[in-house]
Amino acid sequence: QVQLVESGGGLVQPGGSLRLSCVVSGIAFRLYTMGWYRQAPGKQRELVATITSGGSTNYADSVKGRFTISRDNAKNTASLQMNSLRPEDTAVYYCNVPSLLPQWGQGTQVTVSS
Repeated sequence: QVQLVESGGGLVQPGGSLRLSCVVSGIAFRLYTMGWYRQAPGKQRELVATITSGGSTNYADSVKGRFTISRDNAKNTASLQMNSLRPEDTAVYYCNVPSLLPQWGQGTQVTVSS
């Protein structure tokens, strides 16, 4: 049973920052690539960023240069630092294990608005 618990979302003004956290249990966390996804109303869920077990990262073009994914294997936690936020970043953000996709957690709402 893989458990994924996202937190850290909220309401932020354009240009602001948020840091999201994802606590993972039920797997040998350090061995797996982790991903952050987001889903805006009426849109498909999209992959935002990944980080491999070795620390290599990849980002969607829409967030490149603004978001940073990281992981703390000692805490079984994946994080997403989001800077220079834009209204189009508004979405529910989810973490997951791309190779497994066992289920989705509750997500955390990020709203970027004035």
